[in-house]
Amino acid sequence: MFDFSLVTSWLHGFLMNTCGFAEWGAILTESILVALAIITLYAVFAIALIYMERKICAFFQCRLGPMRVGKWGLLQVFSDVFKMLTKEIISMRQSDLFLHNLAPFLVVTASMVTFSCLPWNKGAQIIDFNVGVFFFLAMSSIGVVGILLAGWSSNNKYSLIGAMRSGAQIISYELSIGMTMLAMICLTGTMSFSEICNDQYLNGWNICRGHIPAVIAFLIYLVAGNAECNRGPFDLPECESELTAGYHTEYSGMHFGYYYLAEYLNLFICAGMASTIFLGGWAPLHIYGLDAFNGVMDYIPGAVWFIGKTFFVVFLLMWLRWTFPRLRIDQILSLEWKYLVPFSMVNLIIMALCVAMGWTF
Repeated sequence: MFDFSLVTSWLHGFLMNTCGFAEWGAILTESILVALAIITLYAVFAIALIYMERKICAFFQCRLGPMRVGKWGLLQVFSDVFKMLTKEIISMRQSDLFLHNLAPFLVVTASMVTFSCLPWNKGAQIIDFNVGVFFFLAMSSIGVVGILLAGWSSNNKYSLIGAMRSGAQIISYELSIGMTMLAMICLTGTMSFSEICNDQYLNGWNICRGHIPAVIAFLIYLVAGNAECNRGPFDLPECESELTAGYHTEYSGMHFGYYYLAEYLNLFICAGMASTIFLGGWAPLHIYGLDAFNGVMDYIPGAVWFIGKTFFVVFLLMWLRWTFPRLRIDQILSLEWKYLVPFSMVNLIIMALCVAMGWTF
């Protein structure tokens, strides 16, 4: 398995020794390159996910989806982006303009920071702390502030109701996500994403090694992650039949585009965390005893493994969205507090017991 830290070490040495940069200059240059890489990947994956969503939705509804702009509709997303960039940003007269304009930047900033936590390959992780899981959960919660500010500052009753629904839903389902991730931390013994992936590379994927409790945690994570992203059947905060567009009703132009962008990237981040915590991240598939097979799997780059697993989970989440009808707010909160939270707590205790007794593979 190729270690991407060799590339970063070479780049740092090249800037320091060959180009004659000072230490601070080399770090500043590397930071700018990393920022450009984040923005580029952020835009590319957003475009891919929007196109994928439209085609999968069309497949489930027995139709073709966008087909007019470009071959197989490949340029439809680019035309939509261009249209959004050219639209006027309209400010409401009675709204709180400062908070109204600040809210979308909070949402997209929280999304970008959590996007930077994803381990793309061995040695290719932008943010890696010894408490990485805790940092990820803390930064992802900032997006809720942007949603609440958007609803409150718009001076629109529909926006406010949508924001309150979204806040209650996201804050509630964070508990289930936190406890399922805590169960996997209990299994691996670390909160660092790079060490979690390394452990799965050496000992096998968590969903296999943790057997039944890990599978239960994975299923709970899929349901809670879909609710955390405000996607169907948990899209009540954006319920068109009741709230027009929910908390971003009064947004136009690229301000609305930021919410649209963050929604799809949050879907990718949720799936990326699932592949990291449960499916090994960049770790290839190894089968005990099949050394030749394992050697072949090691030749596949870790980034290919990570992106492939992530898009597999994205497909599962899209399948969930286009299969079930929208839930009511009482059903959404009852599902979390009456079922998922108790199951997550019991499952965490079972996982701790399995680890303590050595009942893991």
